[in-house]
Amino acid sequence: MTSGTTADGVERVGDGATSGGRPPRRRVAVVFGGRSSEHGISCVTAAGVLTALDRDRWDVVPVGITPEGRWVLVDDDPGRLALVDGTLPSVDAADGPGVLAPRSPVEPSLTVLADGEVPRALGAVDVVLPLLHGPFGEDGTLQGMLELSDTRYVGSGVLASALAMDKHYAKVVLAAAGVEVGPWVVLTDRAWREDPAGRLDAVLATAADAGASVVFVKPCRAGSSMGVSRVVLPDDAASARSALAAAVEAAREHDPKVLVEVATPGRELECGVLEVPGGGAPEASVVGEVAVTDGRAFYDFEAKYLDPHAVALTCPADVDDATAEAVRATALRSFEALGCEGLARVDVFVEPDGRVLVNEVNTMPGFTPSSMFPRLWEASGVGYPQLVDRLLELALERRTGLR
Repeated sequence: MTSGTTADGVERVGDGATSGGRPPRRRVAVVFGGRSSEHGISCVTAAGVLTALDRDRWDVVPVGITPEGRWVLVDDDPGRLALVDGTLPSVDAADGPGVLAPRSPVEPSLTVLADGEVPRALGAVDVVLPLLHGPFGEDGTLQGMLELSDTRYVGSGVLASALAMDKHYAKVVLAAAGVEVGPWVVLTDRAWREDPAGRLDAVLATAADAGASVVFVKPCRAGSSMGVSRVVLPDDAASARSALAAAVEAAREHDPKVLVEVATPGRELECGVLEVPGGGAPEASVVGEVAVTDGRAFYDFEAKYLDPHAVALTCPADVDDATAEAVRATALRSFEALGCEGLARVDVFVEPDGRVLVNEVNTMPGFTPSSMFPRLWEASGVGYPQLVDRLLELALERRTGLR
């Protein structure tokens, strides 16, 4: 096969070496946007990755998913997806023609659906880089679709993606594997509708048992601190129930299933995990620390993405060797316990007595150059472009299906 450019403007790459003696480029579909409340953050992540991808090595096909779920072939323009003056970008159906994802192992091509034109094959991709955050992308749904068509992709498979996205079941599995997590209560949709008072009493009892007066109420299957509230529990039980109920309803705007976690005293640290080529044991990065500033109560959405002065990200964190090693070991155990693949960022709390409690495991963490995961690996000797390349190479060498 030879290289060339089709009528749709996408270069085709052959199986042999190029005329200049370089190995042929591999085609990567960068998928971003999506239906979750983290749509804009996913677009910003895509801007960083598209900027970093080496076009001499990779034939890049950017595919955006609108908030309504339409797949669109968009221009390869990272600037279009940048965060500008606090305004998050978005994918619109007008950004390009529609795209059909690969449908089966015998129909592996992307298909372009331009209005008024006959559908045309865009060709198969070698690997998909799914940069979706939240439900309908990071939660195993997209991964399952790609598995059905035997399409290789970056990151964890169906089960690990679903487990990590659901904070309730992630805690269940981690605790069963001997990884420590803090006290928590889950409020399912039915339990909340049928017995809200009983569920609130369970939260208050759990907090009392832990000797805590602060809890965090969050959607069970969302990210980027969307819908999260920090609740200081008043001494009066009726006032405490009222404050909790308001926070639960705010979280339910994002997810009918809500998790309430007892606040953990101590430092919030993060560690990146990355697999190595050839199937070796995963590696843990240096440890980083998140500390909110500017009088904020916690690391909320605005602090994460919109106000650069609201948080201090320290990498490496100023911790002693024993603490760093305990966090790194916990991150690796969490990665293995959930069955993660490719990459993950593990967020923990380190209590004053040195105990490490896992807060969350993110299978597709924020990936802009200033995000914590790339910064952790930059400090560990793996630069941003190198990190993106490594993830794609890992996905290419991993088989699809059962493994």
